[in-house]
Amino acid sequence: MIKKEEVYKIGRIGKPHGVRGEVQLQFSDDVFDVVDADYLVLDIDGILVPFFMEEYRFRSDEIALMKFCDINTEAQARELTGCNVYFPRKLAEEGTDEVSWAQIVGYRLVDELSGHTLGTVSSVDESTVNTLFEVMTPDGGELLVPASNDLIVSIDTESRCITMRVPEGLSDL
Repeated sequence: MIKKEEVYKIGRIGKPHGVRGEVQLQFSDDVFDVVDADYLVLDIDGILVPFFMEEYRFRSDEIALMKFCDINTEAQARELTGCNVYFPRKLAEEGTDEVSWAQIVGYRLVDELSGHTLGTVSSVDESTVNTLFEVMTPDGGELLVPASNDLIVSIDTESRCITMRVPEGLSDL
């Protein structure tokens, strides 16, 4: 059984494309440029299920047309519409020394100076010029932390931990 901690979200299945069972994959992570994988993981009614890829081609920088094995009709493809798509962390980490923003969701965020854990990265907001980590604090609050490379000291993929020079007073907000 695939566990949520073993994967990270890379996109969502859109509408079917044609009648051969192809679907549109709207992706937000460039994992396809970095790692070769035989399968993707789809969230089907809360269960993470591997789907092996027969073929795919890029339609744009954010959409790929995907053909999964054993999905051969438009009706079968339509059943996948709206499913979240995940990629195995282990494959992504083996494929490169770089870590994408999507991969770090779920990592602990630690302040270098104090050594305290500020919380867990719940998402990464790239909608503005300044990328932000949205961090869920241990007491259930939310904290926004600038995701600047100048502030990131280290990223440990094994322990899933990011050590940062957190701006003074930020954790007191």
